[in-house]
Amino acid sequence: MGAVELTVSDLERSLDYYRRSIGLGVREQGNGRASLGGDSELLVLHEVPGAEPAPRNTGLFHFALLVPERRGLAAWLAHAIREQVPMTGVSDHFVSEALYLRDPDGHGIEIYADRPRELWEGQVARMTTEPLDVENLLRELDDPEREPFDGLPGGTVMGHVHLQVADIPETLRFYRDVMGFDEMATLGSQATFLSAGGYHHHVGANTWASAGAPPPPEGSASLRLASVVLPDSASRDEVVGRVAAIGQDPEEKPGGPVVRDPSGNRLLLA
Repeated sequence: MGAVELTVSDLERSLDYYRRSIGLGVREQGNGRASLGGDSELLVLHEVPGAEPAPRNTGLFHFALLVPERRGLAAWLAHAIREQVPMTGVSDHFVSEALYLRDPDGHGIEIYADRPRELWEGQVARMTTEPLDVENLLRELDDPEREPFDGLPGGTVMGHVHLQVADIPETLRFYRDVMGFDEMATLGSQATFLSAGGYHHHVGANTWASAGAPPPPEGSASLRLASVVLPDSASRDEVVGRVAAIGQDPEEKPGGPVVRDPSGNRLLLA
């Protein structure tokens, strides 16, 4: 997955949060827009003054920043404890260990580290949500209280995007049959998880608070788009062709064509 783009109500407030609390660097800023990341662009913020969250609509559940090693996750957690960064959850998912937050506009964030692939490959259906052993995680560090923190580690990427959708069966058909992802696990009409290359999931979708819901209102503090990085131009052309076959005309943008899933979530085909 590539960068996620969000609408925020106060750009300076959001930049302060993502720099100080999350540990992302500002790559570019101007005209009410800012690009953040590290080795690569991970997040783009667009300011709409006064924008308000739309929690009962489809859109973003959370975006997930994948750190390359467990020690990096422990270092971030130690930083969050020292700086009293509010968190909404800490979970063991069998395939990964994850920390959850919300930014000042209510956008969901996950910071996580994968367990070694050989421990879960072929067993993605065992993904679960159990309490995270925080003390065990912090034992990755010699002295958590004094562990230096200079931002998220190099090699941090957008691991996955989890969406709020209106209907699971039609979402599954779109991401599997049109976008070309593999179905990894589906929980009835509540959630589905899809990926490429055998990963546990690059896209998650749920209806826990959005069954039958419409897209968020224009100008709300919500997901603008999520980037799907395809292997090459031929793969992108194949996806565009399948999108056209279901009667959708992709929107041409400088970074590539933009399509919409059945719940109105916009996807940049990069």
